[in-house]
Amino acid sequence: MKKKTILTLILVLSTGVSSLYSQDFVANYDESKVPAYTLPDPLIFNSGSKVQNKKQWDTRRTEIFKLFETEIYGVAPVWDGEIISSELSSDINALNGTAIRKDIKITLKRGDKQLAMVMLLYLPKSSDPVPVFLGYNFNGNHTVTDEPGIYITNSWMRNNAALSVKDNRASETGRGKSASGWQVREIISRGYGLATIYYGDIDPDFDDGFKNGVHGLYDSDPDKTSWGSIAAWAWGLSRAMDCLEKISSVDAKKVMVMGHSRLGKAALWAGATDRRFAVVISNNSGCGGAALSRRVFGETVGRINRSFPHWFCDNFNKYNEKEEILPVDQHQLLALIAPRPLYVASAEEDQWADPKGEFLSCVAASPVYKLLTGKAFPATHMPEVNSPVVSKIGYHIRTGVHDVTLYDWQQYLDFADLHLRGK
Repeated sequence: MKKKTILTLILVLSTGVSSLYSQDFVANYDESKVPAYTLPDPLIFNSGSKVQNKKQWDTRRTEIFKLFETEIYGVAPVWDGEIISSELSSDINALNGTAIRKDIKITLKRGDKQLAMVMLLYLPKSSDPVPVFLGYNFNGNHTVTDEPGIYITNSWMRNNAALSVKDNRASETGRGKSASGWQVREIISRGYGLATIYYGDIDPDFDDGFKNGVHGLYDSDPDKTSWGSIAAWAWGLSRAMDCLEKISSVDAKKVMVMGHSRLGKAALWAGATDRRFAVVISNNSGCGGAALSRRVFGETVGRINRSFPHWFCDNFNKYNEKEEILPVDQHQLLALIAPRPLYVASAEEDQWADPKGEFLSCVAASPVYKLLTGKAFPATHMPEVNSPVVSKIGYHIRTGVHDVTLYDWQQYLDFADLHLRGK
């Protein structure tokens, strides 16, 4: 087996989905083989005229959004149902008395159909409403900390021996095994809350023909622009936001949406579709997330579409091995989040996600942030490892692999302090 093929498989194995990459695929990790490309200018209308001011940007933003919606992520339906929240459990002395913990069942009811997701909410003990990080987890709420009593999902889950997931169901043995990726005690100690939901509660992560999960609430026949799973997960984050707005101990004006890997893609799209999110954070989101598609580096459009046909709308397949004809690129997705603060993070050994492509996406989104906030992204060359670059857009590349670490969370908390608390 060739060396690059081995590297690709190692990177894929770190995501826990190696069986989906069984075809022989040699990713490009050589900068000299990145094709010449020209990025679409986010400040040039489809007509060719230049955006001159903030009001014109609103019109241009709509143009860009529609292209992402119809060509990449798919069109999600407007929510017209009922949301019913009920508390499954609570602990007012969680984390050795430092926090309040709640399991909240959120039932989405539409006609005679319904779907339930469970939100695990940790809040510091405070007399005032607090800012909250909101994000999906991969392995179930019970894996986020080792505290007993946290609800174990009954939703479909990919089998994983390390987490004692078999027959596609989670078990008690997995409790606390993903805690390093959430750093709940660190978050609470800094005065922030955390809300997390198992992403499979909203849509199972396999190609089911869009019959299960949230798609099952709607009877429409899918077409080439129908919402894929990433759009569905983003849509679910908005429904979670609907719930958080009704919790008095949460500062709903300061909810930060955060995601890792494919859930980083979902967090970015959630930030683009729902402007209630005050801060958007992408951790190692790669292709279809923060990384530029036109670089054809690491994971590519064709590879991601063939491996995960349910993630995007069918129209995205038109650009398999044809990234140069995409009408948009991912820097424009980042621009859709402006003027709100945005943080993009990479990992040095996660070449599959193309750290340089994620950084360059921030650079190319900078003109929109400069127009709307007066603050450009303060870097044009890749920063040193573990040396964050921060303005309205924040970026770092850290040592290590495809993961979420304490270092990452410390940067996100510092970023939140800067933009939400003026520290």
